[in-house]
Amino acid sequence: MYRLPRSMRYSTLEERKEFYEKEFDISSLRSWLKFRPGQTVFAMIPGRHTGIAPPEYISVKDNTILIDEYSGLEEVRDYLLQYLPEGAYYDRNVYRDIAVCAKCGKSYKNCWNCKGFLGQELAFDIDPENVKCPYHGTGEERMKIGQGLGFCMYEFKGARRKAAELYEELEKQFAQLRLVYSGRGFHIHVLDESAYKFTRNERKALAYKIAEKYPIDTWVTEGGSRLIRLPYSLHGMVSRICTPLKVSNLKDFDPRIEKMCIPKFFKN
Repeated sequence: MYRLPRSMRYSTLEERKEFYEKEFDISSLRSWLKFRPGQTVFAMIPGRHTGIAPPEYISVKDNTILIDEYSGLEEVRDYLLQYLPEGAYYDRNVYRDIAVCAKCGKSYKNCWNCKGFLGQELAFDIDPENVKCPYHGTGEERMKIGQGLGFCMYEFKGARRKAAELYEELEKQFAQLRLVYSGRGFHIHVLDESAYKFTRNERKALAYKIAEKYPIDTWVTEGGSRLIRLPYSLHGMVSRICTPLKVSNLKDFDPRIEKMCIPKFFKN
């Protein structure tokens, strides 16, 4: 198992079911997604990191399962209740017509030159594994002992500090930013219309410029990894809710005690 801060642990299947039945905030998610200019594909991973998945889906626990046929967010929740995934995501790409794209042999990969592709949401991902720790070493060192996704509060606080600094830096270039606690680290979403149109080369140049000062996942920013954690979903590896935050709340944000990100099954 991954080393996690006190009070964080893997969610059971029963707890995942309880969360998506009783607590998954579809209304807030619908409001949050309003900024997206095209149609959205969702995704889920049953149990790649925890090894926990329903028996009927254990053979595909490491797979990324796309949700591209749905009538609304209620139906997306039905899929989540069916698979009870450890993680839920959405595709940052925006599409003209999902029904057409679903039939494409590219399977949502290499879409950049397709007429059905409307752009990709620009995002920055800062996770604690990218923070060097005096107790647990570098991310590479932790990876070698099977703790690549494990983290301590020193590493988390380092990621939190860098997320605040990066947000302030990005405000100089972009007008519309959103900050999300991902369950482990932080995501910063750029909603400016111009950013959706950035080319892969422009994204790559920006990613490596930012990475000189901040421990970001460059693969996310440059557009190689198009999936990002779904706000208001459950991060099953740490039993925390992926929660949008105000940057003013970031300085003292502690996911061990913040009620907004602790699911009810954990509180009880």
